[in-house]
Amino acid sequence: MIEQTFSARRCRDTRKPRESQCPDVVFYRCESCGALFLATGGEKEKTEDREINCCGKKAKRLVPISLESAKSSLEISYQITGGYNDNAVKVSWKAKSKEAGPEWIYLRTFTGGCLKYVDALKRSPVVFALADTDAFAYCDENPCLECVFRCKRGFIIYVYGKEAGLIQVPLDKMNPHWQSGAEK
Repeated sequence: MIEQTFSARRCRDTRKPRESQCPDVVFYRCESCGALFLATGGEKEKTEDREINCCGKKAKRLVPISLESAKSSLEISYQITGGYNDNAVKVSWKAKSKEAGPEWIYLRTFTGGCLKYVDALKRSPVVFALADTDAFAYCDENPCLECVFRCKRGFIIYVYGKEAGLIQVPLDKMNPHWQSGAEK
């Protein structure tokens, strides 16, 4: 009999968490000093209309654009890895120039989010380790087969680059060959 291992990060939930469990997030940036502010909770309309002040001025709300709109300066991709025990999201990028690279990356999950700043010398990818409810998985495939269950549907990656602005990437990829093994 094969003994299963249960890491501390493994999700023990028996069903996928609700996408609506975590409120939307809105990003604001001070145009003077570059400070970043995240607003979350409450009604979406009220979150988007908040007035955040920094350096004596109103901070600018960052409006996300689609992945397709940003391709001229920054290409973003992701991969879900780890199976049951070591669930993670790897975010990769290809910048058209050194200045076009990401400044920071935020992963919104079922229960919250994680922000990582990307140093100019940092090479792709950035890895977000998942635990507890955010690590929910239907299977132990590593990397993810991107099947019809899409365990991480509801997660959103936000990438900010100086040239592209704020890019929004939902984790909703589905591979039509996941069951047939046609990619192998």
